[in-house]
Amino acid sequence: QVQLVESGGGLVQAGGSLRLSCAVSGASGRTFSSYAMGWFRQAPGKEREFVAAVSRAGFSTPYAESVKGRFTISRDITKNTVYLQMNNLKPEDTALYYCAADESASAYYAPRRQADFDSWGQGTQVTVSS
Repeated sequence: QVQLVESGGGLVQAGGSLRLSCAVSGASGRTFSSYAMGWFRQAPGKEREFVAAVSRAGFSTPYAESVKGRFTISRDITKNTVYLQMNNLKPEDTALYYCAADESASAYYAPRRQADFDSWGQGTQVTVSS
């Protein structure tokens, strides 16, 4: 398993923006490009849900319907980092956001199921005030 460290969360007013980062390290014998990456979130009292994912090759980027058009996932292979740019934030986006890595996905497939991901970060809190 690899180590994933999220950052960039915080408190923001509705309509504002945040960019989350997830630094990937410890991939023994593997490169960052070996992993499909995803973002999930868990709001208080709710189950963890899919937000966005990016395939190993970076060409497939599915999103949850609730964030389409507002969030953008990307990956930088020079920094071993995956990002989640979040614009036009809403109070319902308030949650603990998790980064995850899938080491077995094919190059052009971006998984959406939590069970597909092998490694998880500790999460970064995003709070959107109204």
